[in-house]
Amino acid sequence: MSTAKTDKSGLISICRKAGKLKTGMDIVKSACDNGEAKAVFAACDLSPKSLKELRFAAARNDVPVYQLSMTMDQIAVAMGKRTGILAVTDGGFAKSMAKGTENISADIEDFYND
Repeated sequence: MSTAKTDKSGLISICRKAGKLKTGMDIVKSACDNGEAKAVFAACDLSPKSLKELRFAAARNDVPVYQLSMTMDQIAVAMGKRTGILAVTDGGFAKSMAKGTENISADIEDFYND
């Protein structure tokens, strides 16, 4: 199986170097709120509670959320910082990162229809 579709290490590194990447829950939530985030990505080993909080922030602001097939440790190797939450602030980079990843529902109605 090719890792080109699943391993986004190179793209994460390029986004970081270009200044188009935000990391960490608070910074990513802020990027969603102020319209900077074009897409949000979660590590595959992100806790369910953190994923729910991330999905809510993204849903509030109509930002798509994707599940990476990378763990937080794998992301750390790609960017030198351990994190499970990334926001891409460039549309082109966001589209490239989203290719081959699983879209996670981030519909605001999911949070109010329990």
